[in-house]
Amino acid sequence: MSGAPTNNLDLAVIGNCAFGALVDSRARIVWACLPRFDGDPVFCSLLNGNGNGEKFGFYDVELTDFDRSEQEYVHNTAILVTTLYDRRGSAVEITDFAPRFNQFDRAHRPETIVRHIRTLKGNPQIRIRLRPAIGYGASRPEITRGSNHIRFLLSHMAIRLTTDAPISYVLDETPFILEEDVSLFLGPDESLTKPIRETRREFFERTHDYWREWARYLAIPFEWQEAVIRAAITLKLCTFEETGAVVAALTTSIPEAPNSGRNWDYRFCWLRDAYFVVQALNRLGATRSMEEYLRYITNIVAASEDGHLQPVYGVGNAAALVERHVDSLAGYRAMGPVRVGNQAYEHIQNDVYGSVVMAATQWFFDERLVRPGNKRLFERLERVGQQALKLYDQPDAGIWEFRSIDRVHTHSSVMCWAACDRLGKIAYRIGLTARGDHWRAHADEMHETICRRAWNPDMNSFVASFDGKELDASLLLLHELGFLKADDSRFIGTVEAVEKAMRRGDYLMRYIDDDDFGAPENAFNICTFWYIEALDAIGRKEEARDLFENMLARRNRHGLLSEDLDPTTGELWGNFPQTYSMVGLISSAMRLSRSWEEAF
Repeated sequence: MSGAPTNNLDLAVIGNCAFGALVDSRARIVWACLPRFDGDPVFCSLLNGNGNGEKFGFYDVELTDFDRSEQEYVHNTAILVTTLYDRRGSAVEITDFAPRFNQFDRAHRPETIVRHIRTLKGNPQIRIRLRPAIGYGASRPEITRGSNHIRFLLSHMAIRLTTDAPISYVLDETPFILEEDVSLFLGPDESLTKPIRETRREFFERTHDYWREWARYLAIPFEWQEAVIRAAITLKLCTFEETGAVVAALTTSIPEAPNSGRNWDYRFCWLRDAYFVVQALNRLGATRSMEEYLRYITNIVAASEDGHLQPVYGVGNAAALVERHVDSLAGYRAMGPVRVGNQAYEHIQNDVYGSVVMAATQWFFDERLVRPGNKRLFERLERVGQQALKLYDQPDAGIWEFRSIDRVHTHSSVMCWAACDRLGKIAYRIGLTARGDHWRAHADEMHETICRRAWNPDMNSFVASFDGKELDASLLLLHELGFLKADDSRFIGTVEAVEKAMRRGDYLMRYIDDDDFGAPENAFNICTFWYIEALDAIGRKEEARDLFENMLARRNRHGLLSEDLDPTTGELWGNFPQTYSMVGLISSAMRLSRSWEEAF
């Protein structure tokens, strides 16, 4: 048989905006949470030690006498095709996807994984191993069989495998010669309403058409089109369409660096990260995802009577995300702990107010949206603005979510300024001149205070916290956020200071000072993209292009990035796929690309 694969992040993503799954190079599904992104992982072998995960928590098609594999997405879709070759010249093709298409005037996105296995050449012998887990890998579910299905009783739901493969072969994991195509539906405990092959063919065609049509209307740059489209599809796959939430990543506890203890659960919606995601999708013309997210934050704002906001919420708007350790999983490459939940929901991170107002600003200025912003929404946002005004010069945990370090972080202060700045612009837009003057005056006062307290003339740079001397990569956003013009000597000086302190080869650290876990070891991918865009903004365009091309080369074979990267080896680390990193790729490509007119 094929033996145990090696654990790494050379993974592909399938999904349908209700759930997602990660598939390794041999078509083993190593991670999938049901019924949604933050659920109990039915497949969890990605976090089950040193890459073997042989007991349970995976779903694979094993080829006898395995030799090699090839893998790619069907062009401009979220449909994955893996080809396995044996040493005798036989080959088998496995197509994986999660059904996603429009039906009865709404999105049909069942929590279902569809696999199609067919012989390409020769007489391949395969065995199907379907071993779901419950309780974060603690045990296997109770199993019952039917004439054409297997039922698995999970802790929170039942799932059913419906297949035209011999049920006994699947249950007993018996190798068999693949003489005819095999279809497998793993999903809700419901009977199919049509023959399995007809259903598989229909679901494939309609899912294929959905993604091709979705990609067709993206407003992509002339250069790096394939990379941008794949990044956009990945961002779409990380949206929980039911509520509009955007998860930071599909995984929990992939360490930021080997044995660092920096293992976090990212299967939630950070309002900061999600703002950048919807901004990127909006620039590409994917306005529906933006509208869905705006509804998500509108509900969160409406639920906050005094305007107080957490930095992170559950995909269903849950506020409490209590963090705990899971002992039943050893962790990625046995590098625990595995954490479920995230303590960040308790943090004070004042930049969140700017993130919400900046995202909601689209309601008032984007003519493409079906339901534009109105006075009632503006009044709700003013409560958020009042919090920004009150807290902009107060200590917080900052964008990097320090657990025991409170400072008046410059980035948080600038984001609070942005909240007031945008509220002024919104007020003028909807004819509320007096409110516009009110917010404009406060924004100007905040701007003056930030420039006085966060500018260090001895360093010729803005610094990471008021009256401090440390630097961090978020300072590279001062131009992007509209706080400084790109040709402002203070911005140029800041870029140069951050570059000198935090560049490691072709990559950028987020900060270099010790935090709760010591000094960071790996570069932070979004920071490298911020650096690339800052270089372009100040006129160092060729350098920016070279660094961008290098980042494209650091993606895995499917064009995906995680959160972090080893600046020496280029290996990907951190939760995967990281939406922030994919946003950076899109944003940098849009900024750096030649125009269509220039290309011809």
